[in-house]
Order: sequence, then C-alpha cells, then structure tokens
Amino acid sequence: MSDSSQAPSLYSAREPIFPRRVSGKFRTLKWGIMAVTLGIYYLLPWIRWDRGPELPDQAVLLDLAGRRFYFFWIEIWPHEFYFVAGLLVMAGLGLFLFTSALGRVWCGYACPQTVWTDLFILVERWIEGDRNARLRLHRQKKWDLRKVRLRITKWISWLLIGLATGGAWVFYFADAPTLLQGLMTGTAHPAAYITLAILTFTTFFFGGIAREQICIYACPWPRIQAAMMDEDTLTVGYRDWRGEPRGKHRKAAEAETHGDCIDCMACVNVCPMGIDIREGQQMECITCALCIDACDDIMDKIGKPRGLIDYMALSDEAGERAGKPPRPVWTHVLRPRTIFYTLLWGGVGLGLVFALFIRADINMTVAPVRNPTYVTLSDGTIRNTYDVRLLNKHGEERLFALSVVGDPALQVALEGEAEATVTVPADSTILQRLYITAPADSVPAQAQNSALRIWVQDTRSGERAYRDTTFNGRGN
Repeated sequence: MSDSSQAPSLYSAREPIFPRRVSGKFRTLKWGIMAVTLGIYYLLPWIRWDRGPELPDQAVLLDLAGRRFYFFWIEIWPHEFYFVAGLLVMAGLGLFLFTSALGRVWCGYACPQTVWTDLFILVERWIEGDRNARLRLHRQKKWDLRKVRLRITKWISWLLIGLATGGAWVFYFADAPTLLQGLMTGTAHPAAYITLAILTFTTFFFGGIAREQICIYACPWPRIQAAMMDEDTLTVGYRDWRGEPRGKHRKAAEAETHGDCIDCMACVNVCPMGIDIREGQQMECITCALCIDACDDIMDKIGKPRGLIDYMALSDEAGERAGKPPRPVWTHVLRPRTIFYTLLWGGVGLGLVFALFIRADINMTVAPVRNPTYVTLSDGTIRNTYDVRLLNKHGEERLFALSVVGDPALQVALEGEAEATVTVPADSTILQRLYITAPADSVPAQAQNSALRIWVQDTRSGERAYRDTTFNGRGN
C-alpha cells in the first residue's frame, strides 16, 4: 500500500511557545501577584512564633508525627479536621465566585502552574533573550558552544528553582532550620529526600518543559469552568465589530474601509498559551490579559482608542455593535449569582471563625470497658471501668480533676492515683483508666444501668468539660 493511501495521523507535534515580553497594567499585576505568592510560599516556613517552651516555634507547621497543624496562634487537632474541610469548601466557593464573575482569572494570575511558568519564562528570557532570540536559538539545528552554554545555564537555573520549590514544601512538615541542617549533612529522613527529588523534577518539567500542555490536557479545570460561566461573565475578548476587516496601518484617507486591527500579531506573540484571541473564546485561554496590554500598546502607537481587546461580557455585544457604551463593570460582578456565592463563602468563613473561638482548651472522651461490664468486689460493691482520654491544648502542663454527677453513692478513683486528679502534659493527650464504684445496697448497684455524667476540670483556670455515659449494675 502506498503512503498516500494511509490514514492521516491524528497526532500533531507540539509547537513550542516563546511569549514576547510585554508591559502594561495586567502584566504589572501578574508580576505583583507572582512576587507575593512566591514570597509567601518560600518564606512562610522560616517565620517563628513563640508558643511556649514545650511547643514548636514555627509559625506554620504540619506536624504529621505529632498529629497537629499549627498556623500562627491557631492549633488544629486531628478531631478538628472540620476546620480543614471548611477551608477547602471556602476555596471551592471562592473559585466558583471568581469564575462566574471574571472567568478563568484564577488560572491567569494565581494558579501555581501559571506562577511558576511565568517565573521559568522570565529566567529563560534573561538567559536567552526575548522572543525572536529564543526562536532563532530553537530553530538552530547545530549545537554550537553558545547554544550548549545557554541551554545548560537555563536548565541549571530551572533545577535550582525546582530544588527551592521542593525544599520549601518539605520545610512545612518539620522544623525548617533543623531539617535544612539535616538535608545538608545527609542525616534527614529518606522521605524528605524523595519528596524533594519528586517536586524538583515536577516543577522543572511542568514549568519549563510542559508549560501550557498542563493547562490544556492535564488540568480538568478548563472543562469544569465552562459550566460556571454565563453571558454576564467578564472575560477577555476581541471586539471584531471594531477591528474587522483587518488591514495594515495607513493614512486616515486610505483606511476608511479597514477596522482598527492592523494584524500585527502582537496579541498572539505575547500569549503564553499560543492562541489568537481574535478567533473567539477558546478553552485554552486563561484570561491572563497580556493580549490586552499588547493591543493597547499598539493602539496607542497608531492613534486608535484602547479596548480593541478587553475584558467584556457576551451580554454587552449586541449593545456595543449598535454603538452603545459597555455597561459598568459592577453590573457584571454584582448580580444574583455572584452575590449568592459571596453569601455562601462568607457564611462558611463566619462559621469557622465562630467554631474557632468557642472551642474548649480541654476535652475528654470516655469509653466504658465492656468485658466485663461490671465487677463485684468482695464486699458486694459494684465497680465499672472506663478508659478516659484527657486532652490539654494549653502550652503548659495542667492538673485535671475528675468527678461524677449522678447518684451520690457513686465514687471515683483513678488507676495509680491516690486522688481523682491527674497531670496532663502541655499540648498532649493521656489515656487514664477510671473506676466508678457503687455500694451493694445503692440504687446504681441494683439497677441494670444508670445515667451518669463524668466531668473534668482544669484546677488552674476552672474550665470544665463533660461526657455522658452509663453505670452498669446487677439489674436485680
């Protein structure tokens, strides 16, 4: 069979994208967001926060070994995972809110893939030059000394960024100065080295090699966002009724039949996704608005009004085609859908803050020992056994006193303690065996089961907590 009769290939080789440098308000905004987000990510593990002599002094720490999450003055215990779940719900609602109002603004400005890709492109531009220089280097088939030097310098720089990224991540899970010393001396846990290697490679590959391919093929978010956008969503678009038909810039007398677009390709050359926004809305567009900066710069140079490419809503198109001015931005942002998302987001946030302030610094759990359900002592006294776990969230040890509320005949004793008091270390829990006894002729001893309430009290602050349980008797 001849080659001409074979089915065409469905695979299209990737064309590398080399965005051109651009300046403008949106590019400046992206630089600012990149500096803030990367600064927070890299520096946060090194901030110290004094919690007392027996607690870690790292401001943000995910202590998996100790099963704690420290965030400045906030400490999250395993049984308080609902705080983490609430934050995840808020993050989801925040994405819904921003997407319904401004399209893929998260992808264009704050997504980690976008932020690190921007950083890698910046380094690439510093080393190899702007778009035309990088294109020439890419198309150069011969690997001479200059090309080898530039590529190795770029790759080493990317690897160092990836190493810093992986290093910053592992510092969130252990004391940063101690872990850094361990990494440098080769004494850190193997998991730290494995995590560091994986994150170094993925950062290098995602930000330096794959780039836009991650957004187009690997990330599900572009497909999901389509269901959250409507005709009032502000997103980057091209005013074709003003720009078409395209034509090269000429004198006013010769340009009456042409639109404002001079087909300079500036919007395409600066796009990190390599798309042409003039072809309409596309899934690949991350609404980074760099094409707006590039087009506005060209419009200034040829004496045309800005806004040929701009943030716009589909609902304004008919009116603008008829010559009406675009509606104010707030009419698109403040509408029932976005207000509903805002109320939900704020409600979850207020609920978390309320739960944070009302949670107790001491707590307890009670588990009755069921085998046997009760023990009859030599004098006829009935004894029940309970496993009590006491929790002390304070940064210092506290003396806890246990008592029981129910029938006055019930008596409390702790295993190994002369009194019903026990010292609980700072920021920890202890498991204590508790005995409750009832005389043979008392009501709890003769009843099958009796309700009771076990109390624990911090002898220093007076703070109390309780759990309800039952006392098992003979059932006569």
